Amino acid sequence: MGLDRLAALHGVATSYSPSADVTVSVPDATVVAVLAALGVDATTPAAVRESLAAAESSARSRLLPPTLVVWTGEPLPGALTALPPGTTLEIALEDPGPAPPTRMRIPADRPDPAVPVRGADGGRADPVDAEGAGDGTGAPVVPAWWTGPPPGVHRLAVRAPGGRSATGTLVVAPPRAPRPPARSHGFLVQLYSLLSARSWGMGDLGDLADLAAWSGRTLGAGFVQVNPLHAAVPGRPTDPSPYRPSSRRFPDPVHLHIESVPEYGHVTDRATLDDLRQDAATLGDTVLNKGALIDRDAVWDLKRQALELVRQVPLTPGRRAAYCDFLAEQGQALEDHALWYALAEVHGPDWHGWPAGLRDPRSEETARARGELLDRVDFHCRLAWLTDGQLAAAQRAALDAGMAVGIVHDLAVGVHPGGADAWAQQDAFAHGMSVGAPPDAFNARGQDWGLPPWRPDVLAASGYAPYRGLLRGLLAHAGALRIDHVMGLFRLWWVPEGRPPTEGTYVTHDAEAMLAVLVLEAHRAGAVVMGEDLGTVEPGVREALARRGVLGTSVLWFERDWAGTGRPLAPEEWREDCLATVTTHDLPSTAARLTGDHVALRHRLGLLTRPLDQELTADAADTAEWLGYLTRLGLLPEGEDDEEGAVRAVHRFLLRTPARMTGVWLPDTLGDRRPQNLPGTWDQYPNWRLPVADAEGHPVTLEELAAAPRLHRLMEVLRPREDRPDPAG
Repeated sequence: MGLDRLAALHGVATSYSPSADVTVSVPDATVVAVLAALGVDATTPAAVRESLAAAESSARSRLLPPTLVVWTGEPLPGALTALPPGTTLEIALEDPGPAPPTRMRIPADRPDPAVPVRGADGGRADPVDAEGAGDGTGAPVVPAWWTGPPPGVHRLAVRAPGGRSATGTLVVAPPRAPRPPARSHGFLVQLYSLLSARSWGMGDLGDLADLAAWSGRTLGAGFVQVNPLHAAVPGRPTDPSPYRPSSRRFPDPVHLHIESVPEYGHVTDRATLDDLRQDAATLGDTVLNKGALIDRDAVWDLKRQALELVRQVPLTPGRRAAYCDFLAEQGQALEDHALWYALAEVHGPDWHGWPAGLRDPRSEETARARGELLDRVDFHCRLAWLTDGQLAAAQRAALDAGMAVGIVHDLAVGVHPGGADAWAQQDAFAHGMSVGAPPDAFNARGQDWGLPPWRPDVLAASGYAPYRGLLRGLLAHAGALRIDHVMGLFRLWWVPEGRPPTEGTYVTHDAEAMLAVLVLEAHRAGAVVMGEDLGTVEPGVREALARRGVLGTSVLWFERDWAGTGRPLAPEEWREDCLATVTTHDLPSTAARLTGDHVALRHRLGLLTRPLDQELTADAADTAEWLGYLTRLGLLPEGEDDEEGAVRAVHRFLLRTPARMTGVWLPDTLGDRRPQNLPGTWDQYPNWRLPVADAEGHPVTLEELAAAPRLHRLMEVLRPREDRPDPAG
């Protein structure tokens, strides 16, 4: 029982429930290993007793948790209302200006009188009592002594009678993230896969801006959602997955459109630059016309050489000032990021194999290396600045085209253990641990994603500084942010190094703090937030996300009445606060789903868990049930044997739902049958390396896509209702 109690105090699960009627115990060895990664010794019974006594003593004696949350217009957290009478509070504001710290004192003769509560919009709420019971109207509650600070991340100091004191971080957040301004539709696209005639072998930020401008103006699209554009781990070959980056904080310069860099036109060595452009054209041609896969390493080799030439062009005074401002704004985070890439050029892309002194970003050896590599550090800082500028340009292009949201960026679950973030923020990561997923109906062995998790205790002690910096960077030029595996804000499955995923366990985060920081930063950016909440979701998670304005993700094929008949869920029963789509990057394209091609592909790769005929029969029955339902709703006038008509029909269905946002998988507009990623494969399938193609598998450029009749027939379905006929006639 001592180990169970110790684990509970540190948010480590000793059992979990994969389904309502099943409970699985976590091996003691896993619990001990996870506690060790959190800095807690549980290796012997004596160590457990000592660690437990220390944890319980700390819990009893502390006045405040390291970070606490106040939601604007809502009752105060228990950590504040439980402070002893006579306690004084002082809040140092995040942005104080000339104002002195806010000071308050809890009366010694509580309960104090009722006060009106100002809502999030500044309006007056009904008066309620001081201790949280309310007046029966359900109105929010705050005590009279509380003077609410503005939204922000502040420092709170308290001093109780008798001399006890404590400090902590106070996160004051609006109650909900911003809502999408109106119902909208848009494209979901893996940016690398969308080549234009001018691309250097893969889609880039110039193509993104062009896609947004064209689809916003011509198709009335409200957003474009892209894959994570995080900085990758360099190397040959580079891991093509956008979900295993070196850094989530800074974007990857491989996405730069070289010709759009202002200094490009002033390069004096035109011959070399022209040769690079010709090589890039050849590279693009091999992908578009000769069946080659997208080669990220070859693309970056050409772009890096071009950027080395561009960097020799002096910045104009205005550009120099803008660059200096960027360096100042990004501060230590950018300096560490650029230094890691400079060191990786010399010592390789995994810092664990560097000379011992360089493994510590704050060591004397690292400081010396910083000076020796100053030119390369500046180069990588410059790349981050240029990429940031093109991200901003893409969002401007989207908004100028009338998009209600604009670019939707994607936040991956974690980072590569040998990459820049894991090196620069070593204290924040749990060493010897990897994030994954427990066994479930789809994967009996569980999953190990090879991504080190953040330590919840270190995040809380820092006021969630790494998390805040990450969100602020991603939201700077985003109309919305998609969070992959959003359930990770609540808990993550940790797998100790050397153990199978089946021997992992859940470790919880302070979900209130994680959500409060997310909502606060989204409000500052004016951005919508959506979460990928597919698969196994802990009870209450979707409700908590919805309460804070975080949209969910609803995929047509998964939306059934699971609590009742098991049949397709009626469109009016779908949730409103979601992005509704037919498929995603990890699922078969709609054409492949309708034809059963995805089953044949998985059979060829040995991924089926049942005989082929059983899989085909089950898949055909599932598809037939959906097509029959669409026909009964009058959404399939073309008939069930018309594949293109069925693709239009499932999107007509999405429009019948109340979903705030409707996403169209860009390859679906052309009938592309190939998935961009096939989970469970590594080199058996070209994950993350395929260009967008038509129904015959021929790659299609952005220019050809914009003129494709099939695309326009589908997008006609997405026109506003008043502008289009009833699909049933």
